Amino acid sequence: MEDFYVTIPYGAAVLAGGVAGYLKRGSTASLAAGASFGSALLLAGALSAWAFARGESGSVFATVLQTVCAIVLTVVMGIRYIKTRKIMPAGVIATIRFVEIPPPAL
Repeated sequence: MEDFYVTIPYGAAVLAGGVAGYLKRGSTASLAAGASFGSALLLAGALSAWAFARGESGSVFATVLQTVCAIVLTVVMGIRYIKTRKIMPAGVIATIRFVEIPPPAL
């Protein structure tokens, strides 16, 4: 399975979560972070899909971008979950990371 099948829905979920945080709580920080990371992930997914459509093995920039976004979101939301113990949104975003980038096999 190609990476953009996961990256594009993940980016859309992050973007939607930022918008939902803004609409529910009026959090401009949530909107800014959701829009930034969601857009970056959607861009990475689009670049990866474009490379796939051209018959290339993938886009290095897209892979690096989605990896960095997934790691940053996991760390930030993981810390937030530990502090608040609230599943939404911190626990969900931190957990989705394992779909985006599976942990290394032991």
